[in-house]
Parts: sequence; structure tokens; C-alpha cells
Amino acid sequence: MHEGHGFSTLAIHAGQEPDPLTGAVVPPIYATSTYKQDGVGGLRGGYEYSRSGNPTRTALETCLASLEGGSHGFAFASGLAAEDTVLRALLAPGDHVVIPDDAYGGTFRLFDKVASRWGLDYTPVPITNLSAVTACLTESTRMIWVETPTNPLLNIADIAALADLAHRHGAILVVDNTFASPYLQQPLALGADVVVHSTTKYIGGHSDVIGGAVIVDDTELAEPIAFHHNSMGAVAGPFDAWLTLRGVKTLAARMDRHCDNAEAVAEFLARHDAVSAVHYPGLGSHPGHDVAGKQMKRYGGMISFRHAGGEQAAVDVCDRTEVFTLGESLGGVESLIEHPGRMTHASAAGSALEVPSDLIRLSVGIEDVDDLLADLRRALEG
Repeated sequence: MHEGHGFSTLAIHAGQEPDPLTGAVVPPIYATSTYKQDGVGGLRGGYEYSRSGNPTRTALETCLASLEGGSHGFAFASGLAAEDTVLRALLAPGDHVVIPDDAYGGTFRLFDKVASRWGLDYTPVPITNLSAVTACLTESTRMIWVETPTNPLLNIADIAALADLAHRHGAILVVDNTFASPYLQQPLALGADVVVHSTTKYIGGHSDVIGGAVIVDDTELAEPIAFHHNSMGAVAGPFDAWLTLRGVKTLAARMDRHCDNAEAVAEFLARHDAVSAVHYPGLGSHPGHDVAGKQMKRYGGMISFRHAGGEQAAVDVCDRTEVFTLGESLGGVESLIEHPGRMTHASAAGSALEVPSDLIRLSVGIEDVDDLLADLRRALEG
């Protein structure tokens, strides 16, 4: 698919040409583990075994690479599988990584409980503070790991500035682009080296499939990632790849509606007496508003806010909503509400990444916005 095409055209067509045999406009689910070879070493289309490559997965990988402006895409069984593979492929024991001090709890657990046992060192820092990031760089720092917006406090990292800092230090910049999606933000174009996604979230978009992705635009980075993708084996299965590919076709349309709804919800929360703080980069009061406006198309569908009544009041709000479903994850068409301190970020309790106990996180879906506002109003007012 030609690079000059627009985002939605690429999402619908990149890697998804009609089947040459039947004309089917949707790529088939290639539910096969192995492939007939035309003689020893004679592979049809380069496929030999579905851990190494599967046509359905290839379609997804091609599409995602196109949407992120990269040349190489890799689809994984989960977002954490994608993250783990990046660490194993690009780092070695003794290396040091800078991570956000409000990273996703699963990412923190991966660094703190898994990668650290392998000999990887890490330092959590306020990723919005370039001076703080610079101060913790060491001779062994090989990577700066960024979420922007961060999960769950919606802080905004300056991707271009961090890319410049990383490269001057001889390190690489990895950006978790899950919250923004490639529709709203394209880190590779801003200087990042690696983009990771939990495709479970906005890319899949329907809360019906688990997946992850890595996209790069550098062959020297792609080669070790490809090797570890195959060698470690946490690849996306063909049905999961097909579901994710189906979801990504409507990503642009969904993201615009997510953003419309989230902007209205954030403004409502900012005016409510029971809310002590709202974290949403689309609000002019957000400290990262200007940077977000520079590097994002819009401000996304994620909001977090703090309840003026404390932890139990926050928990009670989560229990009272009806349209907002109490549940973990995010990025689906349905609105979700959760208490990060007791749910998605429980693994960070007692650490430098512990989140406020009165914090509530919203994944604002694409329902009628008046219903969302009424639901939150009822929940906040008891």
C-alpha cells in the first residue's frame, strides 16, 4: 500500500490485499502450524512453521508497521510479551534502563520482578522532567523507556526531546504508544527508535483479544527483535491476529469518538465539587497540555481523577457506576472504570510507582456521551 495514502486507507488496506485465489477482501485465518515445501528448503512465500511466520500475522504486522511509519512490525501474544522481547533482544545483563515513575503496573513488575533477576538495572524517574532523566543516566544506560500519556496519571513525555537526549548518550528510546494509538501519535517520526503496543487496547478496540506489537524503522534493531520473536516464541496466533486486524480497520473512527467523549467527561469532572484533580492532557490546566498538543493529533480517551473524599469514596464511585463497567484494561468501545491502587497498579504498591489511593481511572468508550455524564454524576453524588 502506497505510503502517500491516508491513515484510514492504510488501516483498511495495508497488508490486506484481496486474496489472489478467491478475491476475498478479508485476509483468511491461516489455521495451520506447518506448510508444504516445494523440495527441501523450497518455501512457498517464505513460510515453513507458524511460530516463524503465518500469513494472517504477516498481514497484521504489515498494517501496524505502516500505521506507525515503520518498516518492520512484529505481532505478539500480549503487550507484556512484546515488552519482554524488546528487553531481551536489545539489552544485556548489567545494562541500565530509565523508566517512568508512574509506569503501568505490569511494566514495572516486568522490570522489578523479572528483568532484574536477569541482571537488568532500572531507575524510575519523573519522565516529564528532562533534568531528572539526565541526572540518572549512567555509563551503562542503554535505554530510556517512555509511556506517553503515562498509565495511570496521564503525564506527557516530550518524545523528541527524550529521543535527542537518549541518542546523545548512546542509548535508544522506546515508546509505549498504547494510550495514544498510532492514530493520535507516531513516535518514530518524533525520533523514537522502538514503539511498543498492547494491541489488546485501542488497536483491537473491542475487548475480545489479547495481543502486543513492536514496530521499528531500523534494520539493525529489527534483526535482533525478529530473532528473539521467533526464538522466544510469544507470537500472536492467527485468530488473534485476525481479530486485531479486524479491529484496527475502524481505529480512526473510534479514536475520534473516544476523544470527543473524553473531552466532555474531563470538563464535567473538572467542575465537580467531589473531584480534587483531573488528569487529562486535553485540559488547559494539565502541565503537559502544550507538549501533548505538539506531538498528538488529539488528547485520547483516557482520564484519571482524584476523589476529594479519599480512598473509600473513590472505591464507592467505582462500585456505583452502571454504564461505566468496573473492570481492568482499556481502549474498548465500552467505557470502563477502575481503582488503579487496588487493581491494575496493585503490583506497584509500596514502591516508587505506588499510585494515589484516591485515584480513579476511566477508559471513556464510544457510548452516547450524555449517558456517560449522567452515570458519573449519579456515582459521584451517591
